[in-house]
Amino acid sequence: MIVVTTTFVSLTVTAQEKKDSISTKEESGRNVMLNASDANKPREIQIGLPSEDVNVYENGLPAVYSSTIHQVSAHWRSDSSLERIGLLTPSESAITTGNIAYAVNSFTQLGSERFKGVLNYKANHFGLQQFDMNLSGGIGKGWLYSGSIYQNFDPGSFKIKFTDFNDRTQIYKAGITKKIADKGKISLLYKYSYDRRMASVTTAAPFIYVGDGSVKELPDFKLGTSSYAPEDGRMTYMDVMDGKIKEGSINEFDLNKANEVSFLSDYRFNNNMLFSFNMKYMDATANYTDFGGSTISHIENGINLDDTSDKNLYYKDAELYSGLKEGRRTWFHTGKVKNFLITSELSKDNGLHNWKVGLNEWYYRINYHSSSTQWNGTVTEYPTILSFKDENGNMNKFYGFNELSPEYTKGYENKLALYFTDNWRPLHNLNIYYGGRLEYYRMDAEQLPYDRFANFHINAVNTAGQTISSQKVTKDKLNYAATAQITYNINGNFGITADGTVATRYPRINEYAGKGPSEEEYRQVVIPLVRGGLFYKNNWINATSMVTYISKSNNIDQQNITQPGTTESQTKLLIYSIQTIGWTTSAKIDPFKGFHLHALFTYQKPKYNNYKVDVTFKDGQTFNLDASGNIVKEIPQILVELDPSYNITENLRIWLSFRYFGKTYANLTDALYFNGHWETFAGINWNVNKHLSLNASVVNFLNQKGASGTINGSELTSKKDAAKFNNHLMSGNYLRPFTLELGASIKF
Repeated sequence: MIVVTTTFVSLTVTAQEKKDSISTKEESGRNVMLNASDANKPREIQIGLPSEDVNVYENGLPAVYSSTIHQVSAHWRSDSSLERIGLLTPSESAITTGNIAYAVNSFTQLGSERFKGVLNYKANHFGLQQFDMNLSGGIGKGWLYSGSIYQNFDPGSFKIKFTDFNDRTQIYKAGITKKIADKGKISLLYKYSYDRRMASVTTAAPFIYVGDGSVKELPDFKLGTSSYAPEDGRMTYMDVMDGKIKEGSINEFDLNKANEVSFLSDYRFNNNMLFSFNMKYMDATANYTDFGGSTISHIENGINLDDTSDKNLYYKDAELYSGLKEGRRTWFHTGKVKNFLITSELSKDNGLHNWKVGLNEWYYRINYHSSSTQWNGTVTEYPTILSFKDENGNMNKFYGFNELSPEYTKGYENKLALYFTDNWRPLHNLNIYYGGRLEYYRMDAEQLPYDRFANFHINAVNTAGQTISSQKVTKDKLNYAATAQITYNINGNFGITADGTVATRYPRINEYAGKGPSEEEYRQVVIPLVRGGLFYKNNWINATSMVTYISKSNNIDQQNITQPGTTESQTKLLIYSIQTIGWTTSAKIDPFKGFHLHALFTYQKPKYNNYKVDVTFKDGQTFNLDASGNIVKEIPQILVELDPSYNITENLRIWLSFRYFGKTYANLTDALYFNGHWETFAGINWNVNKHLSLNASVVNFLNQKGASGTINGSELTSKKDAAKFNNHLMSGNYLRPFTLELGASIKF
């Protein structure tokens, strides 16, 4: 199931920072790797809209073209192979990539005339062993080389019984570079990645929703250190491609591997004009397993006390079960991905203008499908998969094959775009940044444009007598983006800034993996972003305060909707809009030598528009779901970031990072909610000498559980019925548990 998350603005970069953007962006890039939910990928920097992907670029090209299938962390890690990591603002990203979002921008270590090497090592008290090494140098006559190895052995924070590691990743890189006098260079790089990662299989857990926004742990289940993944990891499913019943291990479905070849070049002419031409080809196998949950019920002697239509449930095939059970869902995703990407730019900085003209030619081919299965599991650590008798008296453990959002798409999309930006300083106190992008977009794909049902597969026949077969969809469209930002310094310390960005796109190939939009539903997505505010700067503070408006029309999503009082769910395609108004204040404060504080406060109000759907269940009951005007679920209205650090000596630094996420709603009707929580990090870095650095850090030192997500089965619950969920058992996501980490870096 292609999952779309929702996020909001938490960083402001003003125009005067663009001139000296390297240090600013590298600092932001470092902080973006502090992720309280996942140790090995960047956190999503929030902009108030469903994310278009986790955006990570390497050498000006996407690290993976689309993370909906080929996940970023399967092919990219922040390691010693990177010379630096920066951050693109939403305005910059809109023009250079067509996507309004903060984006990590990384650059590969290409080598230097003198030999140098770096070895990084990290461990934690759960048994993580991670190291990466880069060696680079010169081999005479302007030739340079670079090679790196990344190895991650992460068992997670609890034992997974069907595999040794929660994340086992290997990445190898090798490159050779030829310098062209002092004018430029040409590089040829090779990259291979091999990844097995449990992802959502191990990120959910059961807990008690008290009713006042707080949660409690179950007596014998500790959030973050108890496993909610089944013991043996073997599943039965129906292959959506041929309708055959098959069996496999979760571990077998989580294999990702990719081969990538890149060509990088740049040349600076005598007039100081810089030309760059970067391209890469990737061939990848992209697989992953996705877990979901539904209602938790009370079972007595095999009978569901909350839904008497449920089947008799047996424990270990013979004994009628008594206890708690949750209906669980599993999706097996299988993809073959190829892409050929080119980005070329011509740029020049003459003091008055810093302009850039660029070209994208991005081709992406995919052959992807997923199959879904359902099962009942005990609400315990290492849950047992319960059995039931079918209508023929046979004992089974899995049911509802492909009833919930199995997906299929095969084809390609191509983006050919011309763009430009200019950072213009007409006066010493006035800066104007502007740019535009025009993109020709073509998509040619196969889809299955039918409602899903039990035992759905290609060549099955639905209730309307239609044979399920792939249908061709082809689109030729023009997308555009434009941005303008004005910054005016009223005096040496105080000024005003305002900017506006708009980007458009049409539904992409991944949005046709489900039922997909019909011709009547096929509409252009428009994303406008407008900001304005004040900034103040002196020798100890740099502060910006801005009001922001951002919206997105025709957002495409899939929603599982459960009939109240039952475990029956249906998957519905929704096309709706979101708009967000927010106020953000950010400050960098250096009150005395050695101390630095970054502080940020955001208040926001993201709301649904035109979020309506009618759902008819098997018993003929029809329900109307209308979330229009409601606050977007899972999105806090208040965000706070506090990042203090202090250099005790020139070589010894301590730091803290606090992030507060306010109250979030847990269902579409805003009837249920979670209280706010803190995400916390702390560490100490010691540069022992020029060759050795040591560090120690703590993740989640306040040991907050940070339960989040939605309360399954509550999609149609009204505010007047919210009390029914007091002391309700549910499953959801949680923060990484309290974790001690140690690291070392050796340079030679």
